[in-house]
Amino acid sequence: MARTFGRVIILFFLFSAFVKNTFAITIVVDAKGAVSTITRAFEIANNGDTVIVKEGVYKEGNLTINKSITFLAKGKVTLDGQHKYEVLSIKASNVWIEGFTLINSGVSSIVDMGGIKVYEVKNVTIKNNVLIDCFFGIYIQHGKNCVIKGNTVTAHTKIEQDNGNGIHGWKSDSLLILKNTVSGHRDGYYLEFVTNTTILNNISENNLRYGLHFMFSHGNFYINNSFINNGAGVAVMYSRAVKMYNNHFSKNWGDASYGLLLKELNDSYIEGNEFENNTVGIFADGATRVEVRKNIFRQNGWAVKMQANCMDMHLENNNFIANSFDIGTNGSLVLNTLKKNYWDKYEGYDLNKDNIGDIPFRPVSLFSMIIEQSPPAMILFRSFMASLLDKTEKILPSITPEGLKDEMPLMKPNKL
Repeated sequence: MARTFGRVIILFFLFSAFVKNTFAITIVVDAKGAVSTITRAFEIANNGDTVIVKEGVYKEGNLTINKSITFLAKGKVTLDGQHKYEVLSIKASNVWIEGFTLINSGVSSIVDMGGIKVYEVKNVTIKNNVLIDCFFGIYIQHGKNCVIKGNTVTAHTKIEQDNGNGIHGWKSDSLLILKNTVSGHRDGYYLEFVTNTTILNNISENNLRYGLHFMFSHGNFYINNSFINNGAGVAVMYSRAVKMYNNHFSKNWGDASYGLLLKELNDSYIEGNEFENNTVGIFADGATRVEVRKNIFRQNGWAVKMQANCMDMHLENNNFIANSFDIGTNGSLVLNTLKKNYWDKYEGYDLNKDNIGDIPFRPVSLFSMIIEQSPPAMILFRSFMASLLDKTEKILPSITPEGLKDEMPLMKPNKL
């Protein structure tokens, strides 16, 4: 009898779930229809329902989704925060948002208002939306398994304190950030305490501070992204097990700018990337066990700056072409290795024709060491005096780090 009763209970719940999914409805928001506001649609919707909003401009303050629904725009639908409100708040799991234009969120020094903000839920998809002049564009807070795809996030404020980040993750896990474009924000993409996340095929350009900035974020992948003309390119800080493949870093110029900053980064891989026209391609400070392979460094001020506190960095099969300085450092301690890189400044020979130079190449010039100690000396760059110093140092090394050399320099560029 008890077994039969248990089966009845199970069948009842299965039937209830079936009925619930079968009778999910579509609610259409139309200013001239029965449901004329988005707020009303959210009130009458149930889990599993779809809310479709017809073309128009909607000024309804802070819109909050607290049910598992699909929220779609039909035509150009603009949600206006009127410079007062967070535009759209998501406080339910299993939500899909697509096709909206969200503008003019409020700005606050106390509350991180977003164009779209996700609060402590999972399985949220934010797709093909346009966000303009929102304090924070898309903000994921304590989210899990969320997808941010195909969105365009733009801001026009030129003051950092009045401008948040384009796509922002905080204490989240397993995010997919795919094919988005961010410009004009403080940081294009910002991740803090975010794990197991993939950032793929995104563009970050003309942001005030960093194209991508992440801290204390482990086990993440950054693949095929472009970071162009930002205050600085990418800052990877206090993290481990990070993999950065096939990204493009360019035109990140400034006194304290760089393509990629490595600050206290451990056990990570940087492979197949292109660093072009940056003040510094890679600036490494306190990096440990980082593999830098098959990258192109072209026309940068410094291709790589490795501080003396870096350990077990391994640079192999990279191409160094037309950089003002290939390698810079601030000390004589060498705990890193260079191997089989191509250096266009190499003047050695290859008698056995195996494409490996017969004498080592020392990429740290005496003049770069002088500039490290006295930056105003840069005024002498490309002068006869600077060239004479470098030639003398090659013949009688005395100041440049003896151990920082490539024992197997390539005669021809790597085919990358």
